[in-house]
Amino acid sequence: MTEQHGVGERHLDALLEREVARFERTHQRSRKAHERARESMPRGVPLHWMANWPTPHPVYLDSAAGAELVDVDGHRYVDFCLGDTGAMFGHANPVVADAVAEQARAGCTTMLPTEDAAPIGEELARRFGLPFWQLATSATDANRFAIRIARITTGRDTVLVFNGKYHGSVDETQVALDGDRMVPQPGVAPNAVDWDRTTALVEFNDIDALERALSARDVACVLAEPAMTNCGVVPAEPGYHEALREITRRTGTLLIIDETHTISTGPGGYTRAYGLQPDMFVLGKSIAGGIPAAVYGMTAEVAEVFQRYTAKDGHRISHAGFGGTLAGNALTLRALRVTLEQVMTERAYTHMTALAERFERGVLDVIERYRLPWHVTRLGARVEYLFSSRAPRNGGEAKRFRVPKLEAAIHLHLLNRGVLLTPFHNMALMCPATTEADVDRHTAAFAECVGEVVA
Repeated sequence: MTEQHGVGERHLDALLEREVARFERTHQRSRKAHERARESMPRGVPLHWMANWPTPHPVYLDSAAGAELVDVDGHRYVDFCLGDTGAMFGHANPVVADAVAEQARAGCTTMLPTEDAAPIGEELARRFGLPFWQLATSATDANRFAIRIARITTGRDTVLVFNGKYHGSVDETQVALDGDRMVPQPGVAPNAVDWDRTTALVEFNDIDALERALSARDVACVLAEPAMTNCGVVPAEPGYHEALREITRRTGTLLIIDETHTISTGPGGYTRAYGLQPDMFVLGKSIAGGIPAAVYGMTAEVAEVFQRYTAKDGHRISHAGFGGTLAGNALTLRALRVTLEQVMTERAYTHMTALAERFERGVLDVIERYRLPWHVTRLGARVEYLFSSRAPRNGGEAKRFRVPKLEAAIHLHLLNRGVLLTPFHNMALMCPATTEADVDRHTAAFAECVGEVVA
């Protein structure tokens, strides 16, 4: 399996054995914390994803600041995971921390708006081009609400998504392709949703498949990342977004762009950088400095339907299936406004992107030195390497390009040398606090690891 990727199987097994032993020897306090937590929490963590690292047990955190983490055993890490994008603008940013502390003393949630609301809406409209906005507590919720609005607006049931995508835990999106057949994703109950009625699934970058799927004019919306990120970065091919927009408009299908990960592209996301024109737009995770928050924007036409529906026949409807008690609370609004105005700046992105380019060059140099059939893809401040000679064209290819054992070996080797990547794939993010020395530390550790496992 691994020989075709330029890696020796024996070398890889030996490296994994050594690194596991090293981790166990040096992370005793984390091990004890995990053993205790297992008595009251499945997998010993408050969110089961936290146990998905290639380690015998998770690393337990003591503190985080800027681009650095410290664990309970006293080890320091350069953090390129950044909370899987949730902390993309750094940990414990003092501007956000001070604003959150001030607002916490003035009240967190009251079911009343604050004067932060209008500046937030205006800034979101300026950045992303859509005039009307609402808040949610997560991108999952925002996607769920956007789908609901699309169904109300079009009178249609089906949402189309792309194989290998991730838009949170929205039930209708939990599908995968098995050959030409759509099936529930692993771990999802097959009786959860009538997927044949609610969902259509095609491969990304396949214009003909998209045309066929929308031709019956029964799809309410297409929910898409502008470049896929959940299975390894899958870039959009030239002309694909133009075709996606033309076909959706022609068939009366609303287009929802989810930029929760691709916000790494720039201050206005991929949407502003490449001139996309969605009907709705979703963004979560990183926009409030680590406070749970998401936003969803809409055109004036969609907003008119939304406003009419949520105050139907002149009667006030308390929620109409949208939002939640804590959505748009005062604490979130304060953190969101400060992040937009003072943290997610052009200057910050210039710094982050320059470091991502340095990271990319460092990885490419190692790949070329060892003549490996691997590649690197960058989306602004986000960099990812995958074990194929080119970027995947769609989610199916991306899945086939993954090599779990090799991935685990690289992650564990780096972690033991104080470098943290996102555990789900080989993704690295830069934040405003990341330095050239941090990037070079990854390059050196990566080169050491590759040198040990090449065939």
